[in-house]
Amino acid sequence: MTDSQGVLTAAACREQIYVADQKTVRKVVTASVVGTVIEWFDYSLYGAIAGLVINKLFFPALSPGLAMLAAFATFAVGFLSRPIGGIVIAHIGDKYGRKPALLFSILLMGTATVALGLLPTWYDIGVWASILLVLLRLMQGFGAGAELAGAQTFVAEFVPPEKRGFYTSIIMSSTGVGILCSTGAFWIVTQLPEEAFMSWGWRVPFLLSALLFVVAIYIRKNLDETPEYAAAQEKSASKRKKEQVPLVILLKNSWREVLLGFCSLAGHLAYGYVLSVFSLSYMANTLGMDKSHGLAALMVAVTVNTLMTPVMGRLADRFGFTAIFSFGAIFLGLFAFPFFLMLESGRLLLAILGMSMAYGIGHAATSGAQGAFLTSLFPARYRYSGMALSRELNSVIFAGATPMIATALVTVGDGKPTLVALYLVACCILTLTAVQLARRLKRAH
Repeated sequence: MTDSQGVLTAAACREQIYVADQKTVRKVVTASVVGTVIEWFDYSLYGAIAGLVINKLFFPALSPGLAMLAAFATFAVGFLSRPIGGIVIAHIGDKYGRKPALLFSILLMGTATVALGLLPTWYDIGVWASILLVLLRLMQGFGAGAELAGAQTFVAEFVPPEKRGFYTSIIMSSTGVGILCSTGAFWIVTQLPEEAFMSWGWRVPFLLSALLFVVAIYIRKNLDETPEYAAAQEKSASKRKKEQVPLVILLKNSWREVLLGFCSLAGHLAYGYVLSVFSLSYMANTLGMDKSHGLAALMVAVTVNTLMTPVMGRLADRFGFTAIFSFGAIFLGLFAFPFFLMLESGRLLLAILGMSMAYGIGHAATSGAQGAFLTSLFPARYRYSGMALSRELNSVIFAGATPMIATALVTVGDGKPTLVALYLVACCILTLTAVQLARRLKRAH
C-alpha cells in the first residue's frame, strides 16, 4: 500500500491481509448493507417524527418550545447508550467474532423499533409513556452502537486494502437507503388525514421495519467469520492468557488513534443530523413550509448522497482517502452559510438544491472516505472496538445532540440560523484537523 492511500500504510505493513473471493465479498456486503439500512431507517424515522409527532403525543403538557426541545432530547438520549453498546458489542466482536456481535446488534435494534410502534402515548398512560419512550430509545441506541462500525469492519476485513474505500463506501451509502426508506414511508403516512396520522399512521413505518429485521437475521446467520480476524486470533492464541481485554489494549496502544477517529467524524455527523433531522423541523416550524415539502427535499438529497457516496469511495481508493475526506470537510464548512440561505428562501427548489449539494458533494465525500480511513487506524485484534469507540463517543456529542443544539441556537438567534452555521463550520474545522493529524501520526510511525 502506498502512502497516497493516507493513513493505511503503517497498519498494512504490520499485518498480512487475507482477501475473500468475489462471491463471498458480495454476500458479506449484502449482509452488512441490510443491517445498516435497518439502523438508519430506525434512527432517521424517529428523527423525522421527533419534531412533528413526539412533541405533541408524548409532551403535550409542555409549551410548544419546551415540547420541541423535549422531543429532540429523547432523540439525543438514544445516543447516550450508543458508546456503551458499542463498547460491549465490539468487545464481543473482537473477543468472540464479528458474526455474533452483528447478530446481537440487529436483534436489539429491531426489537426496540417495533416496540416504539406499539408504544402508548401520554394520553393513554401519562408520564409512563415518556419514561418507556426513553427506555426504548436507550435500548435502540445500545444495539445501534456497534452496527455501522461492525459492518465497516466486517467488509474491510474481506476485501483488498486498495478497494476498501469503495466497498466500505457502499456501507455508508446504505445509510442513505435507510434514510430514504424511512423518509418515504413517513411521507406516505403524512398524506393521511391529520387525525388518522396522529392516532395510528405514524406507527406504521415502525411496525414495517420488522420485515427488514427478519431478513437481516436470516442473512447474517449464514455468514462466515472474516479471514483477517481469524488469522489475528490464531496469531495471538499462544499468548491469549496474558492479553487484556481488547478495549484495554486499544486504550493502551492506540488512544491517539481513538481521539483522532473521534474528532474526524465531527463535521460529518453534525452536518448529517442537521440535514436529516433538524432541517425538517426548521423548515416546517420556523420557516412555515409544508412538512411534505421538507420531506420531499430530504428524499431527493438523500438519493443524490446514496448515488454519490460510492463514487467518492472510488475516488478515495484512487487519490487517497485523506485527500477526499479533507475535501468533504472543506466543502461542508464553506457551504454552511449558503445552505441556510437557500432554506430561508422558502422555495422548495432552492431547498432541494441546497440539501442535495450538501449531501451529494461534501457529505458524500466524508462518507466515501471514512470507512477506509477508520479501519486503517487500528489493527484487526481490536479494530472493532477502536471504530465503535471513536464513532459512538462522537455520536453522543455531535450526532444525537446536534438537533437539540441547533434548535437552541435558532431560539437564541431569534429564529435565524447564523449560530447553527457557525457551529457546523467549527465541526468541519475539527474534522479537517483530525484527518490531517492522523496522516502525520502514521507517517511518524
